[in-house]
Amino acid sequence: MPDLIFDVQNVSFAYEEGGPLAVRSLSLQVPKGAFYAVLGQNGSGKSTLAKLMNGLYLPTEGSVSVCGMDTKDEKHTWDIRCRAGMVFQNPDNQLVATIVREDVAFGLENIGVPTEEMPGRIEQALRDVGMTEYAERAPHLLSGGQKQRVAIAGVLAMRPEAILFDESTAMLDPQGRREVLSAVKRLNRELGLTVIWITHFMEEAVDCDKVFVMHSGEIALSGTPREVFAREEALRALRLDVPPMAHLAQTLREAGMPVQDVLTVEDMVREAKRLCR
Repeated sequence: MPDLIFDVQNVSFAYEEGGPLAVRSLSLQVPKGAFYAVLGQNGSGKSTLAKLMNGLYLPTEGSVSVCGMDTKDEKHTWDIRCRAGMVFQNPDNQLVATIVREDVAFGLENIGVPTEEMPGRIEQALRDVGMTEYAERAPHLLSGGQKQRVAIAGVLAMRPEAILFDESTAMLDPQGRREVLSAVKRLNRELGLTVIWITHFMEEAVDCDKVFVMHSGEIALSGTPREVFAREEALRALRLDVPPMAHLAQTLREAGMPVQDVLTVEDMVREAKRLCR
């Protein structure tokens, strides 16, 4: 297997000693450069898993390693946080400065990057998320999607191996969601950034390499997006929907039309053309 960024082995986690398990006997591996999605209802354990993979939480049982470093080993805590960045749900909670450029610099100051090295890192990070022209703008004047891209730039400037996105589009409007997801896909594709994308929006997972569906702290389903979203009945039993185009394709199949492998609008257009020939 390629170099592993995350290796989660038989992990269980409870918030209180003797309390109910929020994550139970969970294992997964994430190779370098992967774009994996973790889906599930609120309370399924997906955000807890993200914090375990970042070292914010330590497993009650089992082990989590990040780039070969055990999260329970205190001497690696700082390196793990630098290697595996995290972007949270509300961008306002991650923006701390009055100017965008200064906000991106904040994390660099915390990890001790030399002052002369900062401008280049800041410019590159803002360029990577398409926010260069807003460098001197006040964050509170930005849209939700723009704020989230600044939050991503702040993590990128620290040059992590991976970023975990914990419901990072949940508070955004559809346009903001598209902006952020498009930027993240490009970072994965062009920079080889390893991405863990945690969401309850099914359509955001259609282009991922692999999908994990969580329920009651366990992985209930896993596979490629096409494999997972083909199991519509299983997903509905977990109180989840499938992407709209996948549902439409299933409806058309039930009506007798031989529609195949549809997850996106582009897929549906392709199938419509094929069926009209």
